[in-house]
Amino acid sequence: MTALTTATAAGQTPQAATPATTDALRDATAGLRWSDREDFELAARGFIAGVPGDKILTDDGRTIRDLAVQPLYAGDAPPTVNPSLWRNAQLHARSGLFKVTDRIYQVRGIELANMTLVLGKTGFIIVDTLTTTQSAKAALALARAHLGDRPVTGVIYTHSHVDHYGGAGGVITEKEAEQRHVPIIAPQGFLREVISENVIAGPAMSRRAGYAFGHLLPLGPQGVVSDGIGPSFSRIGTATGTVSLIKPTVDIERTGQRLTVDGVTIEFQMTPGTEAPAEMNIFFPELRALNMAENANGSLHNILTLRGAQVRDAKAWADGLTESLARYGDRTDVVLASHFWPRWGHDRIVDYLSAHRDAYKYLHDQSVRMMNLGLNGTEIAERLRLPPPLAARWFNRGYYGSLNHDTKAVYQRYLGWYDGNPANLNPLPPEEASKRYVAAIGGGAAVLEQGKAAIAAGEYRWASELLSRLVFAEPANRAAQLVLADSLEQQGYQAESSMWRSIFLSGAKELRDGGAKKAGFDSIGGTLPTLPLGSILDLLAVRLVPERALAAPQDFDLVLEDGAEAERVEVRNGVLVHRPIDVAAVRSDHAVRMSRATFVQAVTGKQAPSQLARFATLFEAPPGGFGLVTPGP
Repeated sequence: MTALTTATAAGQTPQAATPATTDALRDATAGLRWSDREDFELAARGFIAGVPGDKILTDDGRTIRDLAVQPLYAGDAPPTVNPSLWRNAQLHARSGLFKVTDRIYQVRGIELANMTLVLGKTGFIIVDTLTTTQSAKAALALARAHLGDRPVTGVIYTHSHVDHYGGAGGVITEKEAEQRHVPIIAPQGFLREVISENVIAGPAMSRRAGYAFGHLLPLGPQGVVSDGIGPSFSRIGTATGTVSLIKPTVDIERTGQRLTVDGVTIEFQMTPGTEAPAEMNIFFPELRALNMAENANGSLHNILTLRGAQVRDAKAWADGLTESLARYGDRTDVVLASHFWPRWGHDRIVDYLSAHRDAYKYLHDQSVRMMNLGLNGTEIAERLRLPPPLAARWFNRGYYGSLNHDTKAVYQRYLGWYDGNPANLNPLPPEEASKRYVAAIGGGAAVLEQGKAAIAAGEYRWASELLSRLVFAEPANRAAQLVLADSLEQQGYQAESSMWRSIFLSGAKELRDGGAKKAGFDSIGGTLPTLPLGSILDLLAVRLVPERALAAPQDFDLVLEDGAEAERVEVRNGVLVHRPIDVAAVRSDHAVRMSRATFVQAVTGKQAPSQLARFATLFEAPPGGFGLVTPGP
């Protein structure tokens, strides 16, 4: 028996890297271009200053982000971290205000994404507002301290993910934007996709994001070290920031559309279906600067995020990069994006965008080729590798997405979840199937011994498959949970993808600590008050408890703010249906009138007025900590 499995019996703490893991990391990273230091030069270029005190704080002084993380990443990678991912973490560790080019600056490293600030004639045009209002406020304060106390004269959301709009309330209020006629610019369909990706499926996505971003893991060699496309921060013992949303006032509808904001000409390239369903690149012709949103990165990205979202279109992604090169390549001196660092110089930019495009094109085309040869998603993932000219480029490494799960996503986009094998068309649910597998193998003790033997042989994937069956068959089997944790942990140590690492290590931690934990980040709460009434009702519809609804059918017209919004609402046959109506069509004998704030309070479990008391009882909020590595909701 190895030292690893012997140690498990004595305690529930993280284990050391095994010899099998050390060998796997050596073999996996031996051929990488370690002498190539270009990214370190690019990441440091233009640095002006860091956030004072190296901390992001709440208004009452609690720490949200501790930015003083550079010393943690000094030196070579520890044996429990993939050296390639360690390099990625070192690059992301520096935070502060950076000059990109004349009139364009970025605040990087204080959140997952970047905030870009363009100097207009009178103020700042802000591209992407980070995740929280506190971080956005700190970023803007840092810029004002070094670039002048300018007002915000425009806000642009590149796409519909929370790390790009959640801090909006920290740079401007909705009232101020309206009073000063500050445009809030977004790609067409932005608000619809915000609701779809972050609100409707928010609880499930937040739970899975807790694993993918390691929310319950310590920062360090046996915990999180990087988020792949941005820095990791310790979330243990820190405050949670506030998410906000200011609704767009200007929709961008087509590629080539131009606006002038505070004296700056801006041209847009629509890229729907790429990294987000609603996304756009931004070109500043007078500044010869191209902002690629999240369509070009320093890592291979996700075709399907492991936290869960809509499957993206790898072909559209590659085609969008081809269009960017054709439209803007010869007119661009600097390319920047919503993550990572800029790149300067025409030849470097064309080389970067072309090689990055080729990676997405290759994974799409070859996944489809293998799919048409009869391979399923898992089989394709085992075989497909980028060719050496593409795999050797650091910006094509899988720090966030991975070639493995991206190829499975391409398969899913075209053919869905069913692999064509009739035996997989109607499988038993996990708990029932696991009980039968364990019985067929010879019982729990036999499965546990086989799992331990697989770990001793360094076969961690097989060990996890065996032991997960045992945990689902026998949820109270503590020995099985602890040994499964060991097998997951070594896979986390070996992972180049930050998401894979965090998921494996989060699973190990929950197994050792004894069960699921409530997700710590709420992407819904701060946005709910600003959503259209119809969108709030859509959210309520997926939280309706059918048994309650069947016992309490309802039919009324809901009117907010003296007719500013009105919806006809029916609860029937166990569903909630609604449609917008004109205020003139409101039925006086079926009308429920109130302020928006009162309505939001009622549907979020706070005090409900008498007119809505019965309606408010029909819903239940989903649990935040349902099982992932263990069975049960």
